[in-house]
Amino acid sequence: MEEFFAENGQASELVEQAITLVMNYTPKVVLAIVTLIVGLWLINRFVGALDKKLGEKDPTLSKFLGGLIGAILKIMLLISAASMIGIATTSFIAVIGAAGLAIGLALQGSLANFAGGVLILIFKPFKVGDTIEAQGFLGAVAEISILYTVVNTFDNRRIVIPNGSLSNATLINVSIYDKRRCDMTFGIGYDDDIDTAKAVCQRLFEEDERSLMDPPPRICVGGLGDNSVNIMFRAWVATDDLWPYYWDMQEKVKKAFDAEGISIPFPQRDVHLYSHAAESGPASQ
Repeated sequence: MEEFFAENGQASELVEQAITLVMNYTPKVVLAIVTLIVGLWLINRFVGALDKKLGEKDPTLSKFLGGLIGAILKIMLLISAASMIGIATTSFIAVIGAAGLAIGLALQGSLANFAGGVLILIFKPFKVGDTIEAQGFLGAVAEISILYTVVNTFDNRRIVIPNGSLSNATLINVSIYDKRRCDMTFGIGYDDDIDTAKAVCQRLFEEDERSLMDPPPRICVGGLGDNSVNIMFRAWVATDDLWPYYWDMQEKVKKAFDAEGISIPFPQRDVHLYSHAAESGPASQ
């Protein structure tokens, strides 16, 4: 009987301790959960408002800061919720620091991309909407995130380039200036008149409304090739008109040269065949 009452007494003590723990920690757990829910909602609203506000002035900055600030605020919210339950924040921060070190060693490439994103944000070699040529791709920048930059090519491909590569390699920002020089070279025959060819190019330049007069065009002999005299044609146009202007001018110059009787030579090779009569001799015995 004594053993029975002793066991019942121990069980009742355990039940009382469990009830006490539930009574003590339930409000804290509920409060922590509510804090997490409300905090995440507020953080998302804040990041969304920041993205909208900064997006009107600088879309690049808004995307980058939105992701960075959102991550920092969520970590701080998680630490605050843990402290409400009773978890020692110093130990919690130490665990997060150790985990961060291990993750950092495992994700060195991602950290390099993060550092590259910070450099892009600070020095701004390009922004959303610019046309860049980097890593063998040419396209318009659609998004700059913390780790990657998204480029949409003109043949409708989506290229994701790590920020580490962009910050440590040479890139060309095609659209940073509002006008560009269109470089073209046209070959004419050695028997054709150079002044006539230059006059044709000048006339076509003046007739095209996309041509810019300042700086003035440069039309001159650029070199004497093996098969042709190369006329160098340099004209300034608006950046958006560069390639349409180039393609149109190629066609216009060809038609105008044909109309003026100016030839556009192409490499030719003369092949001479020689026939040798076979000499017949006495058959060997």
